[in-house]
Amino acid sequence: MTNTVRQFILYGTTRQGARFRPSDWAERLAGVMARFRPPGAAASPYTYSPYAVPTLIDGVKCVVIDERLRDIEPLAWKFAVDFGRDNDLVTSEACLLPEAGRQGD
Repeated sequence: MTNTVRQFILYGTTRQGARFRPSDWAERLAGVMARFRPPGAAASPYTYSPYAVPTLIDGVKCVVIDERLRDIEPLAWKFAVDFGRDNDLVTSEACLLPEAGRQGD
């Protein structure tokens, strides 16, 4: 049996089509979320949380927020969702299957 992983994606584009600034917003947001990790995982000041990852999608900076963050820290989840809304960012939701051979988290 496989578990689905749901993700909330914040795009670095406003609903009016403007590029969101500053240019390192995705890294900053992911840095704020870096302390939220799976239970028992060692925290490192040099890595992002697996629950909030900056990435590029079709050349647009994004932060992918894993829905499991909501379970371990609901206020962090709310912060990310509110960040997108407050800054009028384009957002989307995705439902991805885990990698083949990976055990469900």
